[in-house]
Amino acid sequence: MSSPDTEVWAYAGRNGFIVTTADSDFHDMAVTLGPPPKVIWLHRWTHPTADAERVLRREAIRIAHFAADQDQGVLVLAAGFIARNG
Repeated sequence: MSSPDTEVWAYAGRNGFIVTTADSDFHDMAVTLGPPPKVIWLHRWTHPTADAERVLRREAIRIAHFAADQDQGVLVLAAGFIARNG
């Protein structure tokens, strides 16, 4: 049986993508099935997309290390403090 989540999971795995999501289903699949694909989970995320962009940019070096680490399948990022412009 196929669902949108499993289709995204399979596509990302086949094509070397990292899934970035606030959806706990992808975290659960990553823990259960392991990579590929890798998952960046925005844990307890209720912020606008622009805030997600800020966090991802702020964590770019950490994300690059995660992408290169063959032993890690999940990177959990939380909102924490989000600086806003203006």
